[in-house]
Amino acid sequence: MTTLKDARERTVRTGGIELSVAELGDPRQPTVVLVHGYPDNKEVWSEVAPRLAERFHVVLYDVRGHGRSTAPKPLRGGFTLAKLTDDFLAVVDEVSPDRPVHLVGHDWGSVQSWEFVTVARTEGRIASFTSVSGPSLDHFGHWIDERLRRPTPRRVGQLIGQGAKSWYVGMLHTPALPELAWRGPLGKRWPRILERTEQVSGGDYPTASLPVDAAHGAWLYRDNVRARLRHPRPDAHAHAPVQLIVPEGDAFLSARLYDGLERWAPRLTRRTIAAKHWVPRTRPDQLTAWIEEFVTSVEGGRPEPAATGAHAARFGGQLVLITGAGSGIGRATAFAFAEAGARLIAVDRDAEAAARTAELARLIGAPEAWAETADVSDEQAMEKLAERVHRAYGVLDVLVNNAGIGLSGSFFDTTTEDWRTVLDVNLWGVIHGCRLFGARMAERGQGGHIVNIASAAAYQPSRILPAYSTSKAAVLMLSECLRAELASRSIGVTAICPGIVNTGITSTARFAGVDAAEESRRRKSSARLYGLRNYPPEKVASAVLDAIADNKPLVPVTPESRVAHALSRVLPGALRRLARVEPKV
Repeated sequence: MTTLKDARERTVRTGGIELSVAELGDPRQPTVVLVHGYPDNKEVWSEVAPRLAERFHVVLYDVRGHGRSTAPKPLRGGFTLAKLTDDFLAVVDEVSPDRPVHLVGHDWGSVQSWEFVTVARTEGRIASFTSVSGPSLDHFGHWIDERLRRPTPRRVGQLIGQGAKSWYVGMLHTPALPELAWRGPLGKRWPRILERTEQVSGGDYPTASLPVDAAHGAWLYRDNVRARLRHPRPDAHAHAPVQLIVPEGDAFLSARLYDGLERWAPRLTRRTIAAKHWVPRTRPDQLTAWIEEFVTSVEGGRPEPAATGAHAARFGGQLVLITGAGSGIGRATAFAFAEAGARLIAVDRDAEAAARTAELARLIGAPEAWAETADVSDEQAMEKLAERVHRAYGVLDVLVNNAGIGLSGSFFDTTTEDWRTVLDVNLWGVIHGCRLFGARMAERGQGGHIVNIASAAAYQPSRILPAYSTSKAAVLMLSECLRAELASRSIGVTAICPGIVNTGITSTARFAGVDAAEESRRRKSSARLYGLRNYPPEKVASAVLDAIADNKPLVPVTPESRVAHALSRVLPGALRRLARVEPKV
């Protein structure tokens, strides 16, 4: 993959300003213009731009007074949104004179871009706009006015909440203080602050021009914020499709700030991401995938995403791998992610079943779905799978360790080989998945989520399930330990504990200590019981997506699983007495 250092550079002159412009990718492809925020320069896009350049013509420029672009003289009045719009038009007229461009803005780059996409003189020059962590000042002004005119307790709370997040805006209006701070201790400590609070890795970012960029950028606030919030434009309607990406952990902007945005952007696609403010640095893979999907859909005449599921805003474009995806809970989970617009890798030891799941997932809504064959109990096979996946598809956003087998029988009827078989699949299969795929998630440094399918048997003892219950209890504890270790890497870990779910596990379950005829009879009896219970795997799949969205550590799914979990905490003796009962099979 190319880097920003490979970019073609040019200078665009406009209004006495020289703008430093960089280009990557094939100019014959659709043009994507990236606009940086405060206190950054175009280097903030160094992880996103090369990825986009594999499919698009990518253009970045340093906003006036930042990076290698010159600053206006005098500074006061030189950073108004009108002048920033002049700069944008000068750049796009130079790099894409005959075709409208796809606009992407972060932070103040997004604030500017809202101006670009809502003023009449840019109409026809912008094909789409992706907004990340930056509202329109006009929309913000109307949002404030509406809450001041009708100050309900909820609306007052929203104003107070956003006011607390915007504490720094007043400081940036203070004469000389921001410039002194950025040229002094704040400029020196800023990289460490970002690393500690946002998990933004250092390297070449931020650049050495940070103190000057930040000092000049203070005029973005001084020249625009008060005027627009007091007198917001009444006609600030977007004339192009808009994709809004809202980080759930943004320290500076409340998600409520975008309530009612459809009024201003009728062709709106809204997504949420488990990240903080600096998404271009912390989640470049996910951001790139969403930009690619949105630009491609607009170019194809379809500005709305194909996914319409309840979690489309959360999982659209994410890369998800599910083991045991050929049937049951695994297949249902694959379909749920497909409806949410995720890219899927369906893994099963049955190649035909995995291929069928991938095929159906594409029909349901997955933009891409692939089938892979592997036995999760085979360490070498899993290592080869991980190598293929990382080479061909990239690093996972979500891993679902679902593959498992059942075994029933008393402890003394369960042979050593029985124990090995159950633990190899149910426990070691999960260990292999977490180790091989989770390590790459942690190394990437962009967060992610691991889901391990355990069972109510993990906390509900049974005299006829010693091996199975032990394996699932180990999965539950492994999940808890891994969750603690990976929390600092923004990787969530969840244990899902279904109860009796109507899947095909009963047709493959083994019964220790009985002959083949008796085992067949017991399988049929268990299948009949599960069928009468008829709890569908789709509900477990829904619980998986909900758990990831809410970053839950443990989710008992079925009613009996929830009751057993509650008893295990408040009345464990009752569960122990229940475990002594020998069920009739």
